Amino acid sequence: MFNSLQNPLALASRLLLAALFLPAGIGKLTGFAGTVGYIASVGMPMPTVAAGLAAAVEVLGGLALVFGFGTRFAALALAFFTLVASFFFHAYWALPADKQMMQQLMFFKNVGVTGGLLALAAFGAGGWSVDARRSSH
Repeated sequence: MFNSLQNPLALASRLLLAALFLPAGIGKLTGFAGTVGYIASVGMPMPTVAAGLAAAVEVLGGLALVFGFGTRFAALALAFFTLVASFFFHAYWALPADKQMMQQLMFFKNVGVTGGLLALAAFGAGGWSVDARRSSH
């Protein structure tokens, strides 16, 4: 049964993951000054460069997932980005106990998203993708 669901599930996986990254990347672009300020507030170096890189990774990676184009590379890049960002922006362990819960939830949500991205990197985009069309020609 699962073999017949492989392509629709792979597509759903790509679209659901892209639904996280595309709006976030577009939001970083449309509110660029705020993004730079937020990045600076956590002490990340070169916040303007970091904001530009984050927006590019999220938008381009999200689009790659939607179309299934360069999916394995895009998924690896997004996985690395997500995991690194989690340590900067959801460092719940550095907060007072009464402020940890939400950041801990966000941190571990990102760990789970990273796991899904690594599965896409391992198994590819599925048959309903640009990657599959390119490899069949």
